[in-house]
Amino acid sequence: MKNYLLALLIFIGYLSPIQSVFASEDEHEGEEGISKIDNNMAKKVGVETAYLASKTLNQTIPAYGSTTIGAEQLFQVGARYNGVIKTINFTVGDTVKKGDLLAIIESNESLNTYKITSPVSGTVLQRNGNIGGITQNTSLFEIVNFDTLWAEFKVFTSHYNQIKVGQHVDIEQGEHAFSSVITNIIPAKDQPYVLARVRLNNTELKLTSGQLLKGNVKINQFEVDLAVEKVAIQELGGQLGVFVKEDEEYEFAPLVLGRSDKNYIEVIDGLSKDAEYVNKNSYLIKADILKSEVEDDD
Repeated sequence: MKNYLLALLIFIGYLSPIQSVFASEDEHEGEEGISKIDNNMAKKVGVETAYLASKTLNQTIPAYGSTTIGAEQLFQVGARYNGVIKTINFTVGDTVKKGDLLAIIESNESLNTYKITSPVSGTVLQRNGNIGGITQNTSLFEIVNFDTLWAEFKVFTSHYNQIKVGQHVDIEQGEHAFSSVITNIIPAKDQPYVLARVRLNNTELKLTSGQLLKGNVKINQFEVDLAVEKVAIQELGGQLGVFVKEDEEYEFAPLVLGRSDKNYIEVIDGLSKDAEYVNKNSYLIKADILKSEVEDDD
């Protein structure tokens, strides 16, 4: 916020050493809605531009959910025959590889020993037994493979008819971003929503079970002939538009706007293709124009 305020102060001329780079009052006179800015100053205060072009827009609906472990990722490992635990090698939190020796059991019937090995690579979540203990037809280990997790998003009835299996979902969890597709949709018992389940590749172990997620489900995709970034839109004189750059002049161009997605909005009328418009810090241009208008009124 401090940087934005400083940029604004510099831009509208409150810092006297900078005032010379802006147009004089005479130059502004008769040119309502136009700001003249030296290119070096525009760069210094962070004014950037982009070119009007065709875009592919993606309409989305928001969904919220959490990560969970799939049944296919959870393994209960027990003794084939009841007996005495002679050796046990891992405990809760340990990482195991497929084939690792978990325990050695002495059978109650034959008195022979046999090995229990891990059927999967993963993490030990539970251990039920110690050396000298007796196995009692229960699992000795619970092992989970975190390489794959599931995201379960709640989709309420107002959006239920808009989601389908196979739709793409952009997912955010803190600083991490993922993209996947809806694998299946299942009803939630006695709840006013369904669960859209999305498989997540977690081989880098960036996620764990129970983390909250935000998702954007892509429900429609369409091409538009012209689009501008939504952050570029400003309101001036009761109209919405962008600031168009020609040389060192920035002029407000009112627009007729159409459909939009998260980042872009369709331009129906007001500009032609390849027009150069301000897409970052356009509020600084607006501030300079409004300042000039106030000075003219005085």
